[in-house]
Amino acid sequence: MLKSARKQEKADKDAEGRMPLVEHLRELRNRLLKAVVAMLVITGVAAFFYRDIIDFLLQPMLDSVGCTGGVVTTRNGRPCADMTVNGLISAFSIALKVSLMTGVVLTTPVWLYQLWAFAAPGLHSHEKKYARGFVAVGAPLFGVGAVLAYKILPQTATILLEFTPDNTRNLIPVDDYLDLVARMVIVFGLAFELPLLLILLNFTGVLSAKRLASWWRAMVLGITLFAAFATPTGDPLTMLSLAAPIVALYFIALGVCLLNDRRRRRNDPDAGLDDDEAADLDLTPAPIGEMEAVAAPTALPGQADGGRERINGYDDAT
Repeated sequence: MLKSARKQEKADKDAEGRMPLVEHLRELRNRLLKAVVAMLVITGVAAFFYRDIIDFLLQPMLDSVGCTGGVVTTRNGRPCADMTVNGLISAFSIALKVSLMTGVVLTTPVWLYQLWAFAAPGLHSHEKKYARGFVAVGAPLFGVGAVLAYKILPQTATILLEFTPDNTRNLIPVDDYLDLVARMVIVFGLAFELPLLLILLNFTGVLSAKRLASWWRAMVLGITLFAAFATPTGDPLTMLSLAAPIVALYFIALGVCLLNDRRRRRNDPDAGLDDDEAADLDLTPAPIGEMEAVAAPTALPGQADGGRERINGYDDAT
């Protein structure tokens, strides 16, 4: 009985995806719940491999600036650092943090899909396929950003440790280091989604390639400023490591949008017109021989002849 009622409720939904506010909130709750459950499952699995994951995350730092043999400088004369765990319960909290971070990163396809599924009822049928492509390409892009953040960690650590005073040892709490890793992974991953978002807006008709091209100076400046504030060191090398790939992806997205607008104009000449802009009229006169003959009007229904002759449906007096 309950199952049939649910089927009937789904059948009664608006064909265009419109629903009351309460239904929207319930839908959002269900989507968030599914994403959270997926994260918790992957987090639980990652907890069993905690030591392998933490070794993988610490390896770039230890290889670049890790202290060995009780010395305070590395072989190239630069300051080094010791990774420390402070407190009795810090090790347990670090294990939870590492497992949760792994769950968030590995479930990227899941929560991206749930984000699309929440917005899909408001899209047209031809727009939904573009949103599916957004999910399919968005997850690898997020992964590329996360890998890039992992690769530049040694350079970031080296620059930060340059501020260490002479003849002193820098003790780095592992939980602080993991906070830095999580911040860089999330920032880099989400930043790599920006060009894909621009393409999605263009394919759905919200943003034209001409307008996007007019923003290129502001986009390059905005991406550079974002990279300066998002990276922890703010040095030119780390900043360019984030800004350069995003700028390149922006211009790739611009090229895709230009090709899509050209295809759209070829299929529909009036596609580029604004809502309040009139299309060009074809005022070329047609040849007389090709004009269709206008059919004579028929008699109006329900009219009585009254014994009088009717011409074209009307009597001679009319």
